[in-house]
Amino acid sequence: MIILKITPELRIRPRLLAALACFILESSQAQPITPTATNEPTTVIAPSLAGDSIVLPTGFNDPIEPFNRAMWGFNKGFATWVVRPASKTYRRVVFKPVRTGIGNMGKNLTFPGKLLNNMLQGKWAGMGQETERCICNTVLGVGGFFDLATQWGIPRSDASFGQTFTKWGWKPGSYLMLPVFGPSDVRDGTGLVGDAAANPMTYFFPFSWISPGVRANDFTDTVEGAVRFSQAEPDSYSLLQYAWSFAHQNRKADMRVIGEQDEASLETLQSALFTYQDAEFPARGKTRSVLIPATGKKLEFTFWLQPGHAPVVYLVPGFGAHRLAGNELGLAELLYKNGFSAVTLSSTFHPEFMEHASTSDLPSYPPADVRDLHVALTAIDRRLEAKYRDRLGSRVIMGYSMGGFQLLFLAAQAATNDAPLVKFERYVAIDSPINLRYGVTNLDQFYQAPLVWPPEERNANIQNMLLKVVAVSEQSPQPGAVLPFNAVESKFLISMALRLTLRDVIFSSQLRHNQGVLKQPLEKSRRRAAYEEIMQYSFIDYIDKFATPYNKTKDIDLKDPVIVRNATNLRAYTAELQANPNIRVIANKNDFFLAAEDLAWMEATFASAQVTLFEHGGHLGNLSQPAVQQAIVGALDGLGACQSRLTMNR
Repeated sequence: MIILKITPELRIRPRLLAALACFILESSQAQPITPTATNEPTTVIAPSLAGDSIVLPTGFNDPIEPFNRAMWGFNKGFATWVVRPASKTYRRVVFKPVRTGIGNMGKNLTFPGKLLNNMLQGKWAGMGQETERCICNTVLGVGGFFDLATQWGIPRSDASFGQTFTKWGWKPGSYLMLPVFGPSDVRDGTGLVGDAAANPMTYFFPFSWISPGVRANDFTDTVEGAVRFSQAEPDSYSLLQYAWSFAHQNRKADMRVIGEQDEASLETLQSALFTYQDAEFPARGKTRSVLIPATGKKLEFTFWLQPGHAPVVYLVPGFGAHRLAGNELGLAELLYKNGFSAVTLSSTFHPEFMEHASTSDLPSYPPADVRDLHVALTAIDRRLEAKYRDRLGSRVIMGYSMGGFQLLFLAAQAATNDAPLVKFERYVAIDSPINLRYGVTNLDQFYQAPLVWPPEERNANIQNMLLKVVAVSEQSPQPGAVLPFNAVESKFLISMALRLTLRDVIFSSQLRHNQGVLKQPLEKSRRRAAYEEIMQYSFIDYIDKFATPYNKTKDIDLKDPVIVRNATNLRAYTAELQANPNIRVIANKNDFFLAAEDLAWMEATFASAQVTLFEHGGHLGNLSQPAVQQAIVGALDGLGACQSRLTMNR
């Protein structure tokens, strides 16, 4: 069974913090992490084409990437179409405490292998600890059903043949994606054979089915998150491979915060902690598709409809986010709990939208992107109207980050919208940028933040920063927790996250329409070299080297300041936005995407009842706070939410 354990931290992954999720995946490996030699040299990618000297740790050596990607495709399909449906039935029949007990018994049965490997590694204390745990749990814990040893503080001393081979000097070798078992390497893959041989149940039928059964039992509680992860990420293989490779080092992080912290960027990292609360909520959504006439392809969307008549809120996500991303699901659940129906679709910068609903090969010109978004929303609304006419009330569009910018751009055109396109009775923008050029310039500067470190210390500091992310994820931080990152680290993590998103945008666009900018070949099955090259491009590089030449072929001159202002700065539409009373804006005063004049413009453009400003929160960092959630729900006042649902949740 694929042990792709999706922890609460992983399932909350927003695209804004893609980097954080990469390392949260530390807990998502097929078997226990086996330490590699700590004196091996760090592999780094080349300096940026933009002239900086930032280098990033690369993933594990992956010479058979096409094979590994094919195997990951099989594993995803197996989890999606076999394990997931069976798990839904299993969870209904077998309650959570029983599933936990079965998992405990499975761990208890691995005692012989742990004892043997502790002995082979010369860990005599570990042998004693595992023996004590086994006796305690077997005798007093009803055959291991109850893990009393952990409750009583008896240390766990897990050991495997992969660890033993490491102790004996066997280097890990190449990355290897195993069928069903998931990510591994040559050494640890061989170790799995030894672990199976050390399990006495292996040799006695029908007891030989116990271990696979326990793995299946354990996976039932994580398969939903695993499937969503594989669906939401443009390249889930790459993220998983990188995260597993980095965690495979099994190194300790220096958790000290050296230097000053930056409030805005540190608060922004808190957005990773906002997601849905009910583990079953995502599975209750229905996913359907609509045909986009301009492309001839079908675009998927997901929705949660109230049982009765209720307003429908269309959620437009941030830059590159998927319809099943953490922030998207968190907002959908918040809306649903408060009596509204919710519909999610992917960002115009996510490959799902780019490849199915975009009339442009390269999303880069907001007027065209917003038009494509509006057409897609119209197609979705018509499909829902045809099937659920009596349950659909007022139409609302709500967006955060880039999605907020796009809906405000759309709101500015509300008076002149084409009649066939869906019209909205409320526009709710959360943490929307005002001037996109200002935002991307800040992001590029954030990526340069580590340059303040001495060159001889920079690589080690970046590695330690990523190790700190792994360590934080293991602690399952709650909203409001103080994260141990200084100003350089928090800024770099944010920019690295969005650079990963930009990487996906560039690869997807160039795969369909190669502009000849990239030197590396573009292949779906072998991406590593192209990815390393793409990661060298900044957001300004994307505009100058990709977007500007592409749009020039469409007779759009992005070097013309008037065209740029009309496309990327909402101040160009002050009069139109001021005349629209259905707009609601929620923002944070310390959002690094907003200049001081942007905040002043908001307050001058919209009536006081239309704008809610919070002193703190950075960019999306306070979505989990009750006051912000009240403001989000309050922005929909007067639309007539489903009263039965409102009463039920009070």
